[in-house]
Amino acid sequence: MVRLTRAQAQERNRAKVLAAAREEFAERGFRDAKIDSIADRAELTRGAVYSNFPGKRALYFAVLAELAEQAAAPAEIEPALTVAEALGAVARVWVTQLPLSTEDEHAPSRLGMDLMPEILADEVTRRPYAQLMKLNAVLLGLALERLRPPPAPDGRLVRLAEAALTVLHGAGQLAAAAPGFVEPFDVVRVCEQLADLDLDDRWWVAPMLPRVGAADEPWSPPPPAPDAITGEPAALERDGVVAVLGLHRLAAAEDAVRAAPPDAEVTAVVVTGAPQELFPLARLAIADLARCLRQAFPRPAWPRLRVVYDESGELAAAAGVTSVSDATQTAVRVASGRIVLRADGFGACHAAASGPR
Repeated sequence: MVRLTRAQAQERNRAKVLAAAREEFAERGFRDAKIDSIADRAELTRGAVYSNFPGKRALYFAVLAELAEQAAAPAEIEPALTVAEALGAVARVWVTQLPLSTEDEHAPSRLGMDLMPEILADEVTRRPYAQLMKLNAVLLGLALERLRPPPAPDGRLVRLAEAALTVLHGAGQLAAAAPGFVEPFDVVRVCEQLADLDLDDRWWVAPMLPRVGAADEPWSPPPPAPDAITGEPAALERDGVVAVLGLHRLAAAEDAVRAAPPDAEVTAVVVTGAPQELFPLARLAIADLARCLRQAFPRPAWPRLRVVYDESGELAAAAGVTSVSDATQTAVRVASGRIVLRADGFGACHAAASGPR
C-alpha cells in the first residue's frame, strides 16, 4: 500500500469532508445539518472536519463553490451575438439552475436555498458579497461592450449588466421562496428587453490620491494560476497591470481595465483576511457568472480582465504585498519582466494603469 504524504492525506480528507457535507446538506438542509453527522459520513473525526473548515457556513460555501465550478465548462455557441441575444443567453443559462416547484425539497437544485440568508446574517459576508456582485457586473459589462461598444469614449455597459444581474438574482430568490411563481421564459424575455435601455452610463475617475512611485524590481510570479473566468492559466508574465485587491476593494479592478492600454494584460489578484470562509464565497459568486459568460458569449467577447485567487499569498508577495487583508489595494505595472511602477491605496488601480510609461 502506497503511503500518502501529509499534503496528500489532507487533500483526501478535505475531499471526503466535502462529499459528506454535500450529502448532509442535500438530505437535511443547511439549518438541520450537523458537523458530527458530516464527520460520520466522511468516516473522520469532528476535529478533522474543523481542521479543514472553520465552521458549518464555510463548509456550506465550499460545497456550493465546488458545484458551481464543476458546472462552469464552456459550450459551443454561434460566434455572432447582439447585446439582446447575449443577455437572453445569460438568462437561459441562469434559469436552468433554478429550483422547480415540482421538485422535492431535497433535490440538488435546492441545495443553495440557504445561501442568501447566511450571507445576510453577518457583515463579514455581506460586504465582500456586495463587492463580488460589483465585480460580476464589471465582467458582464465588459463582455457586453465587446459586442456593442458604447458610442461615447467614456461610455460603458456596467449599469446595464447590474440591471440584468438584479433581475436574475431576484428571480433566483423568488424561485426558492415561492416555488412556481417564476416563469423562466419571462425572465429570459425581460433580460433581452433590457438591451434597449439607455442608462447614460459613463466611467469616471474618483478624485483619489494613492501612493505612487516608480520602481525597478524583478517580476517573478509563481507558476500560472487559473483565471476564474476562462479556466485557463493567467498570463501573469506578460506586460500589463496586476492589481492585488482585498474582498472589500474588488470594484476597483474596473479602473485598471479602463485606464490600461488596449493590448495590456489586466489581472485582479483576489486576497482576503479570512481565506477559509471567504475564498469559497468568492469562488461561488464568480463561478456562477463565469458559467454564464462562457456559455452565452463567443470567446472574442470574453472580458480581458483576469481574476486569480491568491490563497497561498505567493502572488501578492511577488507584487511586494507581504501582508493582506480585505482592505488591500495595491497595483503594479509590469514591463519586460520587471515591476516599473507601484501604487497603493484608493485609486491605485487607475494610477498604475495610467501613470507615465
